[in-house]
Amino acid sequence: MDIFHGLANVLTDPILMGWVFLAAVVGMIVGAIPGLTASAAIAMLLPLTFYMEPLPALAFLYVIGKSGRYGGSIAAILFNTPGTAASAATQLDGYPLARQGKAGKAMKVATISSVIGDFTGEILLIVGVAWIAAIALRLGPPELFAIYFAAFIVIGSVIGKSVTRGLASAALGILVAMIGLDPISSTERFTFGQFDLTNGISLVPLMIGIFVLGEVFTQIEERGAKTKLVPTKEGDAARNTLTWAEFKPCLPHVARSSFIGAFIGVLPGLGSAIAAFVAYGEGKRRARNPDAWGKGALEGIAAPEAANNAVSGPSMAPLLTLGIPGSTIGAILIGVFLIHGIQIGPTLFLTSRDLVFALFACGLIGIVMYGVIGYYGAAFVGRFITRIPTQILYPIIFLTSFVAAYTSRGNLFDVYVMVAAGFAGWAMRKLHFNPAAFVISFVLAGGAEEAFRQSLLLSDNGLMIFFSRPIALVFLLIGIAAMIARIRSLNKQARATAMGDA
Repeated sequence: MDIFHGLANVLTDPILMGWVFLAAVVGMIVGAIPGLTASAAIAMLLPLTFYMEPLPALAFLYVIGKSGRYGGSIAAILFNTPGTAASAATQLDGYPLARQGKAGKAMKVATISSVIGDFTGEILLIVGVAWIAAIALRLGPPELFAIYFAAFIVIGSVIGKSVTRGLASAALGILVAMIGLDPISSTERFTFGQFDLTNGISLVPLMIGIFVLGEVFTQIEERGAKTKLVPTKEGDAARNTLTWAEFKPCLPHVARSSFIGAFIGVLPGLGSAIAAFVAYGEGKRRARNPDAWGKGALEGIAAPEAANNAVSGPSMAPLLTLGIPGSTIGAILIGVFLIHGIQIGPTLFLTSRDLVFALFACGLIGIVMYGVIGYYGAAFVGRFITRIPTQILYPIIFLTSFVAAYTSRGNLFDVYVMVAAGFAGWAMRKLHFNPAAFVISFVLAGGAEEAFRQSLLLSDNGLMIFFSRPIALVFLLIGIAAMIARIRSLNKQARATAMGDA
C-alpha cells in the first residue's frame, strides 16, 4: 500500500512531475551521446540538487540513471557506438538492423524491452526491499563487515578485464578514503601536514573528476572520431513498423532477461553491462534462430535491453538496506542522501519510509515517460545528437565541472581535488584500471572501517569473530569464491584465445 500512497503524492505534485519529466529527457539525451555516460551526467548535476528538496533531488538523479541506461541503446543502434557499456550487446544486432533500414523497428523493440525490464526490476525492488531491510536490522557489525568485504572482493575482481587491476583499484579507493582524521583517536592519516586534508577527500569533487573530467580528457585524446548516423533510405518508413507478430518471439527473452538483470542488480558491483551480456548469451543459447543473432535479430536487441534496465531497481536494494551501492550511480546517490542529512541503511525504512516509496513511485513514472518519449522520439534524439558539435559540447562540460566542484562546498581545494581526480580517472582508463571499483570502494570504506572496529570491540578473540559467526563466514566465502571463479574464467578465456591464435 505504501507504493500507492507514494504514487498519489507524486502524481498530484506538478513540480515533482516536471523534475521527473526533465530527468527522463536529459538521461535519454546524455545516454545517447557516445562517450558521455549517465554516471558522468549525474556527477556533474549533483551540486544542483544541493538547493532542492530531498525527494525532487533524489528523483531527478534516479530517473536520469534509468533513462540514461535506455538512451545508450539509441547510440548503439544508430551510430554503432554504444552510449553506455551496458548497450554494447545491443549494438551486435541493432546496428545490422539499422544498416538494413530498420533502425526504427530496432529502437521500438529496445524501448519496449527496456520498459518491461525496468518495470520488472522496480516491482521486485518495491516488493522485496522492506523484507531485505527487516533482515538487515538483525545483522551485527561482524556480518556487516563480512558483507563489505565480499562487496570489495566482488567489485574489485568481477568488474573489468583484470582481477589484479580491479583489486588494486578497490584498494586505492579504500586508501584515499582513509585520508583525514582517525574517527576514534582523531590522529591524522595521510594528511602530510596539509590542513585541507584533515577533513578528508570530499565525495562530490572526487566523482566529478573521475567520471566527468576523466571522460573529457579521454574524449580530447580521441578527438577526430566523428559520429555518423546511418542514412535513411527510400522505403525505410514501411520497414520500421513493429507488429505484434514480430515482437511476440521476443517476449520469452524479455521475461527471462528481466529476471537475470534483476538478480545481477542485487549483487554489488556487477552492473548492467554484465547483465546485458549474460542475457544475450543465454538468449542466443536458447534461441530458435541462433545463426541470425549478430546479423540483425530482434530477439538479440530485446534480451540485453531488458536485462540492463532490469538492473536499475534491484541495484538500489543493497544501497537502501545496507548502505552498499550496487553501481556507480548508487554511489553518487549516497552523496545526495548524506547531503540532505538522510541516514541510509535498514533504519531508513523506519525514519523515511514515505520518502523511499515516493522515490520508487518517481521511478515507475519515469519509466513510463522515457518509454513514451523513446517509442515516438528516439530517432529525433539520434538526429539531435549528430547536430551537437563536440568542439562546443565538451568545453561546456569541462567548464561546468569546475563550477560544480567549487559550488559543492565553496572551497577552492575541492577544485584541486577534482582536477587531480580527473587525471587519475583518465590514467585509470588508459592503464585498464577500474574507476568504478575505485569510487565504490571509496564510498564503502568508511562504513567498512566502522563495522570492523566495532566487531573487534565486541570480540574476545580478535579476528576470529568473523569466522565464528555463520552469516559472516558465508559472506567471506562468497567473496573468495567470486574471486576464484573470476580468475578461472579469465584463465579459460586466455587459453581459448591462445588456442585460437595457434
